[in-house]
Amino acid sequence: MRLGASGRLALGSLLLALVLQSAAPGQSSVLNAQPSLNTDQVVSALVRHNQDRAAALKHYESCRYYSVDYVGFPKNKSATMVVDMAFDAPAQKQFHVVKQEGSQILLDHVIRELIQNEKEALDTPNLGRTDLTPQNYTFQLVGKDTIGGQPQYVLDVAPRFKSKFLYRGKIWVDAHDFAVTQVSAQPAKNPSFWISHTEIHHEYKKIGEFWLPAHNSSVTHVRFGGTARLSIDYRDYRIGDSSTAPAAFCDPGPAEVQLSQKR
Repeated sequence: MRLGASGRLALGSLLLALVLQSAAPGQSSVLNAQPSLNTDQVVSALVRHNQDRAAALKHYESCRYYSVDYVGFPKNKSATMVVDMAFDAPAQKQFHVVKQEGSQILLDHVIRELIQNEKEALDTPNLGRTDLTPQNYTFQLVGKDTIGGQPQYVLDVAPRFKSKFLYRGKIWVDAHDFAVTQVSAQPAKNPSFWISHTEIHHEYKKIGEFWLPAHNSSVTHVRFGGTARLSIDYRDYRIGDSSTAPAAFCDPGPAEVQLSQKR
């Protein structure tokens, strides 16, 4: 069986819920020393702090490094792409492809579809339906942990409805900033018959006062054989106001490709 078009397209949407995180289990003495919060209190603080950070974040830019490797029938394939991304509040993202190489199928039907679907998640009908809120998810506090010496709350999350923009799994919430630091999950909706199972891991890092994506990886198992591994690294963040922000800073070189081309 070859990886059909629907299977390739599915690979491009399986991480959308996260662009919105694994850590060894352990107890934090700092967290234990704080007043114990229940599920509702942690979620309420998470939602409130997310809203405050979203209101304050007007503009940022970053370089993204995408990599896809497919092993299976009919043959192994790989592709990489470097993308300059600029965000402007309240919900606008612009993407410029700086460099790409490898399988055209993976470039067009995995990475480009992933980028296009990320833009779709910001369309008016979808706004609010991808947020980590009680309207979209149920939550259950299941433990405590530490990541990088920082205390974390660990919660199970489950989607209230099936959507390619949502996921089910575990989230780690920083006990001081009440920001999601890691996600370990699966898509809420199986994106294709050809996909049997997908595992997603997402990590965030603190840039100034904001928590932004740092690394995203997924392993997708295709029915009847074949495995696809997708990795995204987010680097070189610049945060500021769009009126004073620099132009695209991922050096395009002589062969810049616009995302609108090759669609």
